[in-house]
Amino acid sequence: MSENQKFQLGTIGALSLSVVSSVSIVICNKALISTLGFTFATTLTSWHLLVTFCSLHVALWMKLFEHKPFDARAVMGFGILNGISIGLLNLSLGFNSVGFYQMTKLAIIPCTVLLETIFFRKKFSRNIQLSLAILLLGVGIATVTDLQLNLLGSVLSLLAVVTTCVAQIMTNTIQKKFKVSSTQLLYQSCPYQAITLFIIGPFLDGLLTNQNVFAFKYTPQVLFFIVLSCLISVSVNFSTFLVIGKTSPVTYQVLGHLKTCLVLAFGYVLLHDPFSWRNILGILIAVVGMILYSYYCTVESQQQKASEVSAQLPQVKESESDPLISVDNGSGMLSDGIVPKAPVWNSDKDLHA
Repeated sequence: MSENQKFQLGTIGALSLSVVSSVSIVICNKALISTLGFTFATTLTSWHLLVTFCSLHVALWMKLFEHKPFDARAVMGFGILNGISIGLLNLSLGFNSVGFYQMTKLAIIPCTVLLETIFFRKKFSRNIQLSLAILLLGVGIATVTDLQLNLLGSVLSLLAVVTTCVAQIMTNTIQKKFKVSSTQLLYQSCPYQAITLFIIGPFLDGLLTNQNVFAFKYTPQVLFFIVLSCLISVSVNFSTFLVIGKTSPVTYQVLGHLKTCLVLAFGYVLLHDPFSWRNILGILIAVVGMILYSYYCTVESQQQKASEVSAQLPQVKESESDPLISVDNGSGMLSDGIVPKAPVWNSDKDLHA
């Protein structure tokens, strides 16, 4: 099996793991929050990250991956930013209508595209932009119902979008810059994320729910779903870093909207949630956008690889045709000190699913 085939297989595995684990944890948390009344989402997320760190520490002890320390300030800043972005998203949901919160999530893709275009000079073709527009339109039709605006909620949503975009772009760039795996980055950043959310979690949850997480009555059923949610979160957190590292922040957001559509469908089938023709139409349009996005990413990725190979061929031929001894005015001069130019590596890799 070639390296390219292994990479594609790994990417498919990461995408599948992300979808299955995310849909599972949404269903589990919905039962925990809606049925059992445990509404402390931020505090629960801090427990998720703590369990994830402990699981990775056990994996490190079993030598399932190698610990690779790197820039401590970058890890700390990245971990704290991730924790803050999660808190801001929860605040955005608390101070806005559900419809406006869904619009906030939809805004993450165009914001990520804009930031990558401005700061990383990444180019997105018109086909990619069109497929993303179709996807966002479909998800918007399926999920956005009401748009009640208020100043505080709008400011929180703006901050949530910006911090989420920056955190996800950093997830991709840090892995490539420091040559660390998703597991290594997650292991080192998890403590900072967990501490950040553990500190602000009870305060935010108390502000949004008017309840105290430590005064909640923890029945065996509640404890069971909390433990189950924490165990599933290990897979969710790992697959998130894995997908962003192997693809891109935009592809991860596209995958997130696929999860939204699946959650709507599973909610209708398993939990008998209300479902309308508008939901069905929106999901179908979103699926078309996802298919087009995947198709154009694959085609453009293949075209880019073909152009890189064709650009390397003339250089290889030139280096092969260079004489070992060049003769100038009858004098022999060794040219073995000449080093052929290395092929130019294009760091602006386009998206691929």
